[in-house]
Amino acid sequence: MPGLLQAFFYDPNPSFGASPTPFIILMVAGFVIAVIGHIVRAKGLVALGIGMIFLATFLLPLITNVLKSQQ
Repeated sequence: MPGLLQAFFYDPNPSFGASPTPFIILMVAGFVIAVIGHIVRAKGLVALGIGMIFLATFLLPLITNVLKSQQ
């Protein structure tokens, strides 16, 4: 549990082990899919796009940070 709590504290010199490029690509793809879902009125595509944005902006970076802080 200390690793999870450590992920929420500010580190002035973070050493991220992951490049932000995959997160940005996933976020942009999520926006594109959500917009397409709105255009064709497909609720499933909108939900998928929003889920991808959530993964790219919060969940995957948090998991990466937690796993990196446990090492």
